[in-house]
Amino acid sequence: MRAQALISISRVNRLRIRAVFFIAVFWTCVDFVISILSEDTQARANSLGFREAMIFVLSLMMGYIFVFHLRKVLVHYPLWASFLGKSLILLFSAFFLTFLIQFLNSILILKESAGSAFIAIKEYALHKNWLVRKIVYWASIFFVTQLLLIINEKYSPGVFIDILLGKYVNPKNENRIIMFMDLKDSTPIAEKLGHSLYFEFIREFIFQVSVAIIEFDGTIYQYVGDEVVCSWKNTEKNTVRCLDAIMQSRKNLSRRKKYFKKKYGIMPEFRVGINVGEVTVGEIGVIKKDIAMSGDTMNTTARIRSACNELNHHFIVSKDFIDASRLTSGQSQSLGMVDLKGKKHEIELFSLNI
Repeated sequence: MRAQALISISRVNRLRIRAVFFIAVFWTCVDFVISILSEDTQARANSLGFREAMIFVLSLMMGYIFVFHLRKVLVHYPLWASFLGKSLILLFSAFFLTFLIQFLNSILILKESAGSAFIAIKEYALHKNWLVRKIVYWASIFFVTQLLLIINEKYSPGVFIDILLGKYVNPKNENRIIMFMDLKDSTPIAEKLGHSLYFEFIREFIFQVSVAIIEFDGTIYQYVGDEVVCSWKNTEKNTVRCLDAIMQSRKNLSRRKKYFKKKYGIMPEFRVGINVGEVTVGEIGVIKKDIAMSGDTMNTTARIRSACNELNHHFIVSKDFIDASRLTSGQSQSLGMVDLKGKKHEIELFSLNI
């Protein structure tokens, strides 16, 4: 039962749970270092273990609130207002939790009475230097935490760590599954909805398909208008995940069918082009660092996705992808040798029946 419960947790939520543990470990480690350097704590070293255990548990609680709930608060406000609002909420929570820890420490570890514990907390809280130091300390911790989470969310899962560790400072050749996915009939939809409503439409569309891609371990490379470019390391298992991401994208959009029909009067459909091959991956940029992928595989995949219109099929893949995957004969259909724009030689393409 426990294993089934873990499996049922979506990857998006697993990533959020990981962020909660990161917050708890980060805050606990910082508090531990500050406590070790504090003369007052050195004098009461026997309570340090209890304090850090409490800090970790309470940090888990605050991290959960921050990642799962506060992320929805002030979402439509400017970044500075969101930062400030969340920081104030966390500051208030931190004061409450600090006094709770002090009270429990006095009662359980120092064996003081409840009255003496409250008096000690009052004297502790009214100490001006302590109050100023704590406000600066917590504000700094919360600012760094929010900054790290925002930077991490900017990239696909794992990409920020790759940049941080310098994995692609020197470009590397990798064999990858590349998928280009975009909105079908985007031009007439944009003309019908107008600029503002169309932007909301593609934002919702991209959100739903991105969740599906992340759910099946895809790395989102970039967004270009209504197009999503993503990849997986080329393994047989990942070819299955790639196809699962397509089917999950369709399910996600289908679940929101009433919402799309009511707000936009249109149900989004998408086209997909998939290819397999070697790409060069490396860091680019001077002021803004990012991970870039280039090579003939990328260009060919873009042409395959464009061929969806010409060949009147939603999902088209290359022969290389068919060879690398577990697809049965009934799940794909050969479209024959196709002359793709910009390619010297024709390549065999297949439509997916999924």
